[in-house]
Order: sequence, then C-alpha cells, then structure tokens
Amino acid sequence: MRKPLPQRPGFRTRSARNNGIAPASPSFRFRPFRLCLRFGREKEVGPSAGRAGARWAAAMAPSCTLNRYLLLMAQEHLEFRLPEIKSLLSLFGGQFASSQETYGKSPFWILSIPSEDIARNLMKRTVCAKSIFELWGHGQSPEELYSSLKNYPVEKMVPFLHSDSTYKIKIHTFNKTLTQEEKIKRIDALEFLPFEGKVNLKKPQHVFSVLEDYGLDPNRIPENPHNIYFGRWIADGQRELIESYSVKKRHFIGNTSMDAGLSFIMANHGKVKENDIVFDPFVGTGGLLIASAHFGAYVYGTDIDYNTVHGLGKATRKNQKWRGPDENIRANLRQYGLEKYYLDVLVSDASKPSWRKGTYFDAIITDPPYGIRESTRRTGSQKEIPKGIEKCPGSHVPVSLSYHLSDMFLDLLNFAAETLVLGGRLVYWLPVYTPEYTEEMVPWHPCLKLISNCEQKLSSHTSRRLITMEKVQKFENRDQYSHLLSDHFLPYQGHNSFREKYFSGVTKRIAKEEKSTQE
Repeated sequence: MRKPLPQRPGFRTRSARNNGIAPASPSFRFRPFRLCLRFGREKEVGPSAGRAGARWAAAMAPSCTLNRYLLLMAQEHLEFRLPEIKSLLSLFGGQFASSQETYGKSPFWILSIPSEDIARNLMKRTVCAKSIFELWGHGQSPEELYSSLKNYPVEKMVPFLHSDSTYKIKIHTFNKTLTQEEKIKRIDALEFLPFEGKVNLKKPQHVFSVLEDYGLDPNRIPENPHNIYFGRWIADGQRELIESYSVKKRHFIGNTSMDAGLSFIMANHGKVKENDIVFDPFVGTGGLLIASAHFGAYVYGTDIDYNTVHGLGKATRKNQKWRGPDENIRANLRQYGLEKYYLDVLVSDASKPSWRKGTYFDAIITDPPYGIRESTRRTGSQKEIPKGIEKCPGSHVPVSLSYHLSDMFLDLLNFAAETLVLGGRLVYWLPVYTPEYTEEMVPWHPCLKLISNCEQKLSSHTSRRLITMEKVQKFENRDQYSHLLSDHFLPYQGHNSFREKYFSGVTKRIAKEEKSTQE
C-alpha cells in the first residue's frame, strides 16, 4: 500500500482526485518542456530524448528553472510592445523566454526571467508595460487558480507572509468592472494562503493582486474570466514619462516633433544606456535626443535647416508669431534637467556627412522627413553641370535640391554601418504606401541585421514602420554599393513617390466627402 504524500505546511489541502479540484494543468498529455541551461539558454526535452534524458531533465529542472513573472501591458502601440521587452531584457543580461508562442493583443504576458533584479530594471525603462508581478498561480477558473497556488513552493511565499510584515490584496479586472462585494468575495476565497502579517491598505510592505482577464471584446463580455492570475507586485513601468515629457509642455517644438511615448519606445528599441553616445542626423527640434538623455546617454544631432537648429523664424504654437530668444534644443534639455548630456547640434547635410572614418556612436535614432510636413532636401546646384565650382569660397553653401526617399534611406544605412560600434543599433521610421507595401521594401545592408519592423497607421492608405537594425559586422568600402547588387534595390524606389500617393489619397477622400454631402 502506497503511503500518502505529506501535507504541506500552511495549506488546508484536499485531494484533487477525490474532491473535484482541477489540477494546475488542464491536460495531462505529454508535452515537450523547456529546460533552462545557465542564463536563459534552453534545451527542449521530449520523447525522442529517451527515458534517461527525461529522468535527468526532471531531476535538474527545479534547480535552474527561471522565475515566472506576469507583465500587465498597456493597450497602446501594440506592435511595439514585444520588440521593446525583448530589447530591454537583452540590455539587462536576460533572454526572452516564454512558454507562450504569441501574445497578440492580450494585456497579460507570462515571462520567464532569471532574477527579480532584471525584472525591476526592465520596469525602470519600459513605457509599454504598466506593472510586473511575481506569478504565484494562474488558471482558467477559480478552482484551477487555487490548485495552482497550493502547488507554489511555500519557501518562496514565507518571506512575504511572516507575522512582522504588512500586506494588502488588490483586484484588477480587464474589460469588466466588479462591485465592491464581488471584490471582497474574491479576497475572502484566498484565506487558505498562509498570511500571518497585518493588513495595511495605505502603506503595505507587500502588495498582492488577483488579475482577471475577460477578453478583448467590450461588446461580448463573458460572465466568467478567460484567465485568472495571482501574484506579488514587483514594480510599475514608466508610463508617467508620457505625460511629464508631453510635447504640449515642451519649451521648443516644431511641426513634426515626435510624441513622447514613441520617443521613449525608440530609445528602448535602440538599447540606449548610460554614457552611450546617441546621434540623430535629422534632429529637428530634438525630441528623440531628450528621450535618450533621460536614460543617461550623451546626445548629438545635425539638421539641414538653419532656423530649426538655432531656434529662429516663425513659431509653431498657436497665437505665437515668432520663436522666443531661448527656444532651441539645448533649452529643451535644460527644461528637464538634462543639459549636461547635450554635446552639440550642427547645421549639416545628411547626404554629405563630414565625419572622419571611424565608429563613434552607440545608437543612431532618427525620424527622417517624409516630404509631407517637412520637405526632403539636400545641398546641391540647380545646374546639371556646375561651372566654376572650384572658384566658390569655402564658406559657400550650395542651394538645396530635392532628396529622394530611397537615396535618403540608403545614405542613412551606409552612414550607420560606417559609424556605429559593433552591436550598436539604428532605429528609424520608414513611410510606406500600404496597398503596395512588401517586406522587400525595407532597406537592406550587409553590415546591419533587421531586429524588428513595427507598423503605425497614419491613414487608411499610408503608414510608417519603425525599423530597428543592429550592426553585426565591420564596414568595408565595398559595402557602400552593395544595395545595387541586391534584389531589393528596385522596390526601394517605391518610396520616392510616397508624397504623391499620400496626397492622392487625401484628394480622393475629400472628393468623396464632398460628393456624399451634395447628395
């Protein structure tokens, strides 16, 4: 006769088989499981590994299993969330590893992270996540949740539940609002947990949360949640930066000043960190420099527009005709206490970089002009065959010419491949005409590896894509013309007519609206 398993301290347990309590996993069929090797590396063990391998894996798994955490994501910029989390985990020494293959639009993500310190560092940077919790249990019903909690190691609970501690329990629901009575009922159902401390609702030492997911459709809210989670709150993300760095409150802005939230997302995609040197070749009013400086990077930029660089000319704000005497990029950094990270901003042509050969930058983060609100320009002569150019003085600035988008992006990639350090990242926006877009239209370079490609809709027929690339090999002179040999070269030319296609769509929409009004 088999001896019964010893009862775990702190729980009033019942037999799952005899009392109808659902097991932590709804299915018992064999599934391959992931075994952590060292620091985030994985080895998949399945039936093909043999009995000996499976026994070895089962014995070793508890000692190196990564801790599981629950991320509560913001429901904004959905395509940008996964690349941001992956980039930040890589920045802090972790590796993205999860049992879920895809997250879609769900605000609840379960991640495996090596340590709580990495989880806290992640939340000090992310603007796409609201909070992170140490996951103690989850299920598709209350019974599954309770069974999962009873299987969570008691030794991991005890440090946060002892008699000298204070705590509170919060209820968070997505896509549904609960009454106070319903919340209290859910809290009372957790009485089997070994809480020994005192409840403190104002300043507790530890905060625990029950999080319920009622799906994404607000018109079809189910009676019962799809998933229920319970965990210990670790830290909140940096969502408040979106408001505190809002363009509306900024000293110096322009027609194309980047949204604060997207600026921080771009800095995170670029893995910007303290003491990095970050460059923006189309700096404009410097919104991207501000986000990088906030994370401790030294910032530098260039722009072809003299008035923008020096803060001169007509103002962008309503009811203000001219820019003030101290309206410039440096003043913006001073506004946020970041002036010490300002290196310089120069008037320069991105198509004719004046840099000596070498690697200078840890990241290049930029938003090139699309020819819509700001024109695409470069320096040059209107004459096809300039004469007497050798007689021009050294201070002569040639007139500006149109700068094709395809040429601009190829110049940008060549510049990044030549001046980025190995492992440095290029982050930029690529405007596309949606009906004609294909992945082949994304510029390519042999020294740069594509990391992520995220879309932001601009209209029904246009969008822009946030492209993140990483330098993976040293630049050679022959790489400058490698695009000519690429099959992707011809699709690049489609970017040149983006302005015409953009306004053709606007014209058609206006004509359609006028026709419907007349009818």
